[in-house]
Amino acid sequence: MTTEQLVVNAPQPKTGRQERYEAAAEFVRQCYSECGRDAAIDDRITDVWHAIGQTGRYTHTPMELAHGAKMAWRNSNRCIGRHFWDRLRVRDCRDATTPTAVYEALVDHITAATNGGNIRPTISVFPAAMQDSPRVRIWNTQLIRYAGYDTGTGIVGDPDTAALTRYCQSRGWVGEGTPFDLLPLVIQVGDREPELFELPEETVVEVPLSHPEHEWFADLELQWYAVPIVSDMILEIGGLRYPAAPFNGWYMGTEIGSRDLGDRDRYDKLPEIGERLGFETTTDRSLWKDRALTALNRAVLHSFDRHGVRIVDHHTAADQFERFEHEERAAGRSVTGDRSWLLPPNASSTTHVFHTEYDETVRTPNFFYRDASLPN
Repeated sequence: MTTEQLVVNAPQPKTGRQERYEAAAEFVRQCYSECGRDAAIDDRITDVWHAIGQTGRYTHTPMELAHGAKMAWRNSNRCIGRHFWDRLRVRDCRDATTPTAVYEALVDHITAATNGGNIRPTISVFPAAMQDSPRVRIWNTQLIRYAGYDTGTGIVGDPDTAALTRYCQSRGWVGEGTPFDLLPLVIQVGDREPELFELPEETVVEVPLSHPEHEWFADLELQWYAVPIVSDMILEIGGLRYPAAPFNGWYMGTEIGSRDLGDRDRYDKLPEIGERLGFETTTDRSLWKDRALTALNRAVLHSFDRHGVRIVDHHTAADQFERFEHEERAAGRSVTGDRSWLLPPNASSTTHVFHTEYDETVRTPNFFYRDASLPN
């Protein structure tokens, strides 16, 4: 599950009561039908109608929340890992309404999802956005991210987190200044000032990178965390929006090797690896980038395997997605997808995705981008 690639721009929220009812009724029909509870559909829709008529909103039952979250993963057009959508573990955290309670639930999420290295797809759903309730917001893009320190002459660490790192520093947080310092969690409830919480080191599993053939690779002192838990999106189910619903699958190797460590605007490690390998790096004609990228991705897969942390390579992920397509057709559902995101960054033409066109219709339930601005 490539959890860094799931979210798309959100449609406008349902503001009118009729709109809310129609969205809720559509979801109830599909959810209850898929769960084999057709006989309960009419009564549940009647309950929803009365709730929206009296209060302007309704509340999901635990079953609706659990299946709705799974449907959201299944509908995620940019995810190549949807074959496992029905194995998602859904944690109902709607009673967590203080920053401390949210933090404790997030630490539990990390522990449960990591599962000793046998990563489990997991989502923790916090309270829905209601006009009369304070909104829970997690400002980190992922629960586990490395800091990016702006030194004035460049970034030490991850350039992608430089803005959040500056904010944390403005609030008194001080990291060690290494390329792989864990950022604190920034949690906000309502309009109150966000609170910062350090992640317990024993909770976060990190994998040091080595290469099966090049001993010098370990000297680069590269590492990455085991679980990508996306936390900056909105989960929408049946017209209700959950602004805090962090979720994870396991990594696809190229997310780390080709993107996090390989991209020029991230850790940009290809030039150093290319030189270490003895490639001619002054001309692209030598294909040194391709060869260095392969070495980096092989190191990622080798290291995760060596340390017993679940990860998938891009060829296997594409094969799994093809099985997902077959299973969806067998269930009478068409598959939507964004081909530009489904294609892996390496060896794209060797996968069936390269030769397939997809319907890009965005369905709900789903995950959507939210406002990316940082707290003031």
